[in-house]
Amino acid sequence: MNEQEIMDLYKQYIVPSYGKDDLFFVRGKGSRLYDVAGKEYLDFFPGWAVSGLGHCPTEVVRAVQQQVKTLIHLSNNFYHPWQGRLAKRLSEASIGGKVFFCNSGAEANEAAIKLCRLYGRTQGRYRILSMENAFHGRTLATLTLTGQKKYSDPFQPLPEGFSSVRFNDYDALVKAIDKETVAIVLELIQGEGGVNVADQRYVEQVAALCRERDLLFVVDEVQTGFGRTGSLFAFQNFGIMPDIITLAKSMAGGLPVGAMIARSEIADLMVPGTHASTFGGSPLVCAGCLAVLDTIEKKNLLSRAVTMGAYLHKKLELLKTKFSCIKEIRGMGLMRGVEFDRPCRDLLLSCRTRGLLVNCTHDTVLRIMPALTVTRSEIIQAMDILELSLEEFCAIGP
Repeated sequence: MNEQEIMDLYKQYIVPSYGKDDLFFVRGKGSRLYDVAGKEYLDFFPGWAVSGLGHCPTEVVRAVQQQVKTLIHLSNNFYHPWQGRLAKRLSEASIGGKVFFCNSGAEANEAAIKLCRLYGRTQGRYRILSMENAFHGRTLATLTLTGQKKYSDPFQPLPEGFSSVRFNDYDALVKAIDKETVAIVLELIQGEGGVNVADQRYVEQVAALCRERDLLFVVDEVQTGFGRTGSLFAFQNFGIMPDIITLAKSMAGGLPVGAMIARSEIADLMVPGTHASTFGGSPLVCAGCLAVLDTIEKKNLLSRAVTMGAYLHKKLELLKTKFSCIKEIRGMGLMRGVEFDRPCRDLLLSCRTRGLLVNCTHDTVLRIMPALTVTRSEIIQAMDILELSLEEFCAIGP
């Protein structure tokens, strides 16, 4: 099929809920994508950070190919070995406790919301506090939990029981707590919100506050999990222990999967009939997840995320000294944001024309999140392209 034929099918048969760019990809490997004409792109935001090991990682492809010949799907009313093995590894590598499997980050956060309400039910506690500029999903509940009115306002009236306060503002958080509050939900790095990193002291205060007030501390690791920040989970960089964490995106190398992990005494509130997910934790996606964990461990990718992340940050800081339109570089590991003094959509398009794929979020922040397998030479190539684009972008003026 040519580009026009593909586009026509989308226009006629696909719900137009996504902004589309005229790029047509047919193949990917590692940090490279190839379009229908064979043009190569360096992908530094692979699949919205879903392809954490790059496109089509060999180990995941091999595991999925083997599993698809054995058993693809099984009802969650029956047992299979892959789900149990994966849950054990996730539990032992994170907060302990038990795992609920689903299909996406929004579903993982929905599960966390329901579990929080079960926890507070006998005391009449149901309100959940989140942060402004957070992003937790697009279902009605997670959209309401998301602290961005631009996403939620079109869907009023929204479910009750959710409030947002300013990120990194402990006093505002304390003031928002009332007798009906049951939980606080926090992204340690707000990805879609602009790659905003939580202050260490703030995180410690929130964790202590939750212990003192018997509030559940929920950390959304949908984008930060699975090595992105240099630890398997971002909360491990802050020295705290949440009650619940939610996961998705890069768990299975591109397969749709999400998970909620909760302390056992909380998780056990979800008795049969309280929650379910038809496709959650299938043999196929569990095989992919196990392969991702194996690859991260065998290839020492957590250490690599720290090293390559520091190198990427250094290169970005050098660009900041050269271009005054750059206001700030922030992030952790291989999750970096470059804030500009103007909207950066044109910069994104310029990079794209030169063969570099990145993301623009919150209008003025360029989000850069290459695969954990990215090489030094690929970072150099990407920064060279970014520099060329910045020469045009910054010369025009705000």
